[in-house]
Amino acid sequence: MSLVKCCFDAPEISDLVDTFIQKCTDPGCCCGCCSAFRPRYKRLVDNIFPVNPHDGLVKSNMEKLTFYSLSSPEKLDRIGEYLYQKAARDIYRKKYGFVIIAMEAMDQLLLACHAPTLNLFVESFLKMVQKLLESTEPELQILATQSFVKFANIEEDTPSYHRRYDFFVSKFSAMCHSGDEPEIRNKIRTAGIKGLQAVVRKTVSDDLVENIWEPVHMDKIVPSLLFNMQDSGFHIKDPGTTDITPEDTTDPPMLAETCMRELVGRASFGHIRAVLQPVLRHFDLHELWVPNQFAIHTFRIIMFSIQAQYSYTVVETLMAHLDENAKSSPTIRTNIAGVLSKIIAIAAGESVGPSVLEIINSLLSHLRDSVKVGASQTEEKQYQEALINALGEFANHLPDYQKIEIMMFIMSKIPYPLVDNQTPADNLLQSILLKSLLKVGTKYQTIHLNTTFPVSFLEPLLRMSLAPDPDMRLLVQKILHTLIDRHHNLEKLNKPIVYVADLELTMEKSSRPDLIFINKHGPTIYDALYTSLQIESNTTENIEAVYTTLALLCVELASAETVIDLLQLLLGIQSLALNSTSITSTQKFNLHALVISLLVLIPTVVSIEPLSDYANRIVNKRRAEAPQLLPEMMMHYPASAEPASKVPHLLVDQMAVCEYLRSGGIDPARLAQTSPYGAGGPGNLASAHRHSWMENGARGSIVELTSAHEVDSAASSPGVQRFFLVNPFQWAFSRSQIKIEKLPEEELTFESMKKVLSEPPEVRKEAEAERRKQISHTFRTATFSELVRRTQPKHEVLQNKLNEIFKSLSVTEQRASEEKLSEKPTYEQNFPELFFY
Repeated sequence: MSLVKCCFDAPEISDLVDTFIQKCTDPGCCCGCCSAFRPRYKRLVDNIFPVNPHDGLVKSNMEKLTFYSLSSPEKLDRIGEYLYQKAARDIYRKKYGFVIIAMEAMDQLLLACHAPTLNLFVESFLKMVQKLLESTEPELQILATQSFVKFANIEEDTPSYHRRYDFFVSKFSAMCHSGDEPEIRNKIRTAGIKGLQAVVRKTVSDDLVENIWEPVHMDKIVPSLLFNMQDSGFHIKDPGTTDITPEDTTDPPMLAETCMRELVGRASFGHIRAVLQPVLRHFDLHELWVPNQFAIHTFRIIMFSIQAQYSYTVVETLMAHLDENAKSSPTIRTNIAGVLSKIIAIAAGESVGPSVLEIINSLLSHLRDSVKVGASQTEEKQYQEALINALGEFANHLPDYQKIEIMMFIMSKIPYPLVDNQTPADNLLQSILLKSLLKVGTKYQTIHLNTTFPVSFLEPLLRMSLAPDPDMRLLVQKILHTLIDRHHNLEKLNKPIVYVADLELTMEKSSRPDLIFINKHGPTIYDALYTSLQIESNTTENIEAVYTTLALLCVELASAETVIDLLQLLLGIQSLALNSTSITSTQKFNLHALVISLLVLIPTVVSIEPLSDYANRIVNKRRAEAPQLLPEMMMHYPASAEPASKVPHLLVDQMAVCEYLRSGGIDPARLAQTSPYGAGGPGNLASAHRHSWMENGARGSIVELTSAHEVDSAASSPGVQRFFLVNPFQWAFSRSQIKIEKLPEEELTFESMKKVLSEPPEVRKEAEAERRKQISHTFRTATFSELVRRTQPKHEVLQNKLNEIFKSLSVTEQRASEEKLSEKPTYEQNFPELFFY
């Protein structure tokens, strides 16, 4: 009764308890009545707090509270709310010791209770964490972060659809940018990074909760991590020289990198760009592209952390960002392209099908745009080099068959050289694309020449070898060097030399596919090289490059079957040096040096001892009498140097070469035939696709004579040859059929057919060779008007007869259709009387 008198009078004990709990709010009451009538969960909560906060949590009472919570899980929400109220009051009173105890109790209850009603307790828990984060005390912020991390590691049985983490993302991001004292700053930044990591872990695993990939969240999380990663020394110096280890969880830069790897690794295909866009925006706003060491470091982290099949998206996004910076300074674009070149190789292994050509096409588009922006700026050239390096790095990690496709794709993008309307921009674009092609070629390992040089790639490449610009022609030759050289002899054959025995060349017997390739396409290649040597703008480097190409072909295709064609080409080049009036004396001396260098090389490779001795004798005589006809090639020769025409005994003699070939066991019959263009003999071309690169009116025009055995409408007509008249500098490709007058042996009569069956094959071959020689001579020497006159159609009678036949057929069809229309339809005809009933 004293208990009742202390506060108020009540008729019944139940009313007394309720009324007392509601009205006994005097904090100064010390009679003990409050604790007697308080709910049990509140008394258990109060008992866990010691008198002195330094003594810590009362563990025995905490165990009682935990047992009570497990026994009565419906009380969890009330226990959490009560702990929050006590912590909030203690924060206001700055009794931080009791706040720490309350937070510790919250953590233990959170870890112990996994009932379906845990969601109700979590609300109070998050309110307390938020309350601690809102305080200005770093110790409480760190404590709240640690509690949130523990909560994030708990897998809840049921998701909470209404729970939001906006405040936590914002607060943890702000902590990542803390600018307090150094010893406190690192602790707060570390806590902020851990908090962001916890938020990501808590939300990314459940699609029903808040979407953490929304831009409103990523725009805070990603820049916060990058801000801390900037202090890392990994992008500045070798990771092996730094004291930071990957296991160091107290260092903000290292922890930020770990969090970034986890964030990117958890991103699905649809969420990758949500991470990349803030990264790119951060580099733009804070001008981190120049220098680009940190950007390279960051994107390498992204590429190695992202799922392999999504790596192409990173490259695509970075290229799109390069498009957005099209008007930025060349330095920024160069550094972005440098980042691309460092990471594009990682994506190459996972790029298949159209994605490969998309990347290549995008790089080529940037190169074309760069040419339009500024062709002469040094910084712009650096940007172009960076793109070319990116192209090469991408191709380096692709399989060989895709490298061939890339080279063909690049070749198709090169504008065709036209002298009349060629602009400096077009010239620069051609050069840049050829450099790109060369870069890809250096990453390719040739196995078989027929695979490396399909017709759709070889013919455009040889056309470009006749371009007006000498630098462009030099690039084409370098591309050929890279693709032909299979045994790493390029460095040894880089310059013309007559001491071949000292080179120690690596050789291998030619395979059957290679021999088939050179028999089919050799005339085309040789004619292109021969024609390129006639161009007046050739430098010494151009002639040396042609020598290297021919030397590599000789070494890679070391066979007696290829000797005759090469020797015919050498004799043609020597004739060019002697008779041409368009090239300079320096070029003529260079051509003679080219001829003697190859003449020494050929019998060494194919082991023709007599021819080798003959070549060495010429070398010795030239060394004594005319050293200007020997390597090394020079840009300027002394005025006293005599031309080769004045020392005919020092030239390569065709008849002598034939004799020495015969002594070496090789039939020189084809070499003895006249071959003014250095492209093989007629007998070898009877069944080959003949491409003759020769002059026709203007320099550089090309005549392509089709094989007599080609099965088409033109070849099936007697005496009709089809050819393509091509001038790569004045005309585009034009195809026409030219009717040649029938030779007597081509008449389709009984006597002619009998003659064909009865005469020996040798006679027929000689007649065929003579006919080809006449055709070649006609189109080489005749004027344009004469060619037009000869090609006038002479089949008017046949055409008129065909017109009459077609006209009569059309009249007959018209009459038949009119008669059909005049007839009655079937459904309107009456049955005869015979069928009437």
